[in-house]
This record gives sequence, structure tokens and C-alpha cells, in this order.
Amino acid sequence: GRHENPDSLGVDEINAMLTDGVECPTCSESKWSDARSMDLMFSTRIGAKKGGRVAYMRPETAQGMFMLYPALFRHFKQKLPFGAIQTGKGYRNEISPRQGMIRLREFNMAELEYFIDPEEPPCSDLSAWGESVSFVPDPDGSHAGVHAMTFSEALGSGIIRHPTVACFLARTWDFLIGVGIDSTRIRFRQHASTEMAHYADDCWDCELHGEYGWVECVGIANRTCHDLLSHEQHSGSKLLRAWRQFDEPRSEARDVLAPNGASLGPTFKDRAGDVMEALQNLTEIPESVPFELTLTDGSTAQITDDMVTRRSEEITLHGEWFTPHVIEPAFGIDRIIWHILDHCYTETQKKGENYSIMRLNQSVAPFDVAILPLFDKDGMDDIARQIWASVNSMPGLRGELDANKSIGRRYARVDEIGIPWAITVDHTTLEDGSVTVRRRDDQEQVRASIEDVLSKLASDSISTLF
Repeated sequence: GRHENPDSLGVDEINAMLTDGVECPTCSESKWSDARSMDLMFSTRIGAKKGGRVAYMRPETAQGMFMLYPALFRHFKQKLPFGAIQTGKGYRNEISPRQGMIRLREFNMAELEYFIDPEEPPCSDLSAWGESVSFVPDPDGSHAGVHAMTFSEALGSGIIRHPTVACFLARTWDFLIGVGIDSTRIRFRQHASTEMAHYADDCWDCELHGEYGWVECVGIANRTCHDLLSHEQHSGSKLLRAWRQFDEPRSEARDVLAPNGASLGPTFKDRAGDVMEALQNLTEIPESVPFELTLTDGSTAQITDDMVTRRSEEITLHGEWFTPHVIEPAFGIDRIIWHILDHCYTETQKKGENYSIMRLNQSVAPFDVAILPLFDKDGMDDIARQIWASVNSMPGLRGELDANKSIGRRYARVDEIGIPWAITVDHTTLEDGSVTVRRRDDQEQVRASIEDVLSKLASDSISTLF
């Protein structure tokens, strides 16, 4: 009655499982209706209701970048590797939206399409990542089970099948740690062959553990050349390729179809020039004649025996055109934000009451520091405003000035919204120019001069005061 990956099952397989007396966990009934397929893409019509063509709201943001490949290739000076990033909304016809921001019909995504030469895959030095990470390889493969190892070890052992995929797994790890995800609640799970997307050669999910268990938040796939090749086959365009220069010229015997102008001219008339150009640009010579030739404008021409002469020529090659491969990291923004909040929120007891602390990483906190005058008078307010202005003049830093209610309530508010540092201006500040610096995560406090505190903030080293 249980299956590790029900998404991989067909309708008949699901029906067969349900006939084995599987009970509903809610009502204990075991009489199930037949399983049926459901389209998870939203459909609509473009144009007049009856005459408009059917269209679908995008389930991912990626495909537009493949269509723009020729422009991107020119932008990057026709050299690989290069990447393009797109953020935006995706849409899925979820059967039952639930679990907060986990199951949504409209959600935010960020995807990178990284185009590479499959014969020279780029790879950063993975020795920079020395920590052990949790990997769950393909359960049907030779490395089944949970493994704790470095990215370099996972690549070397063959668990990760491509060096560029390994590089993006490592960078994903860095990104998630940097925005405040708990490193002990991150794992990388490899897709089994039964769930692998049809276009992928290798695919990994970065899963985060939270209130709803392990949830896929990032997917990193080796899409090979599937997308560009599919667009090329359906469009007839030859612009979805890249040039690979050989180190040394190569000689090669190659069959060519030499056009016979005496036959092509009378047959195709004003199209004869286009037909001859298409024949000369053939990259794959048909095994037999007649055959259908596709021209640059998308039209076709029927080529017969009298129009061409097949012969072998010795040619010198300085390079070749090939279809780039693509590595695609795709980030579910909403799910990542949800898990940041899940991992950072803690609740303790303070004076018999619940006390909330949001331990956000400073990089994603709403403010870097709160400036709190003990009283909004006696010159304390003026000093606090001067500190606030100094903080906000520092590149990349934002300070909040709060003078309302008691200092205890203001500390509680600062902790609740996740501001990592608080600077308190009090009576002693008026005497010696020192302030109290409070650390959110443990409520520890130290005193230091205003100049020293501002200097430490500017150099991102305020933690050294403790």
C-alpha cells in the first residue's frame, strides 16, 4: 500500500495498488474510484473565444531563454560557457494547494540556463568546499543509501555524474547557508531513473527539512542538448549552435552533393539559388536520392537524381558546429523563504510569557541594526538620530530608529522581526560617548564607544566586540 515515488506510477499501476485493501487514513474506507490523469498546466485561449488558439500558462520560466540563445551567444562574444538568469512567476494547476507556501498555484521562480561545451565542461575547484554534506543518490543505482561526504568526494566516486552539476550543487549550498538555512537540514537527493525528466541526464533536488518534512526547494538538472536540439528540429534554424575550434586543422574525406545547375535552374527558376545554397550547407548528406531539402525560409524542395552528383572530397576542417549542453539550476523562491522563516524562528519563555526570536541572517534581515534612545529627550534622541544617519550612509547597511514604548518592548520587537543588533543610547552616553550594543541571538550586551561601534559596523566585524 506504500510506494516511495507514486508520481512515477502509471494509472493502471495505481489502480492495482488500491485494490489491495489500502485504507483511507481519514475515514478507513478501502473502496477507491479509478485513478485518472490530470493536466497540471493551466490552459486558456488567446484571441476570440471560439477562434483563438489554445495556450498554456508557463509552468517554468526557462523556455524563453532557449529561444533567445542566438542573441545571448552574440552577447557573450560567441564563447562558451555562459549563462542567463530569469526570474518570474510560474503556474501549476495543483490538485490541492496547501502547506503554507509549499503548494501554490502561482509561485516565484529563479532559473539559470548555463550553456557549456560537452567536450570541455567547466568546473570550479571543489576543494574550497571541505564540509561533509548529506547526499541521497539514485536508489536504483550502485550508491543507494544516505552518504555524508564532500562535493569533491561525491563527484570523484561517480555519485554526481557531471563536474558542472557538482559546481552548482556546491554554490547552491553556499547560497542557502548565506541566507540563513540551517546546514543540518539540507540534503541533496538524486532523481531515480523512474522519476527523471525525459530531457535530463542527471538531476538533483536540494531538499530542506521543516514543518512539512523534506521539501524540494532547488532543482539542478543536466538538460544535455535536448532543448536547443528540439527547437532546431522544429524551426529549421541553424543558429542554435556554437563553434568549436580545433587545436590543429583536420583532414577528412566527406561525401558532398554537387548541384547540377542545368537541371536545378529550369525546375526551381527563381528559387534555384536558394536550393543550391541549401545543398552546399548540408551538414548531413542523405543516404539516398530523391529526398526533401529544407531551405532557409522554411520551405522545401524535392531533390531528384538528375539535380545532384554525389562525390567524395578531401576537405580541411578548422572546427565544427555543435549543439551546446545546458546545466539548469532552478530555485523555488517562495519555498526557500518559507524555510528561512521556519529555521530562524524560535520561541522561548521570558518572565512566564512566550518570547519570539527570529534569528535571521544579517544578509536577509529587514534592518542591520536598531538604534534605540532610552528616552526620546535630554539629548539622547539627538545622538540616536546622528548614529542612525551614520549607519544609513554606509553602503549596504540599513538602520532603524525606534523611540516608542519601553526599552524592553522595543528589544522584544527587534528580536521578533529579526534585527541582529541593537544600539542603545542612555544617560551614560551623554557622559562618555559610549553606547550599549545588544546581540539578538543571546541578548548579550557590551558597552563600546560610538566611534568603535560605527567602525565595526562598517567593516562587518561588530561581533568582535563580544
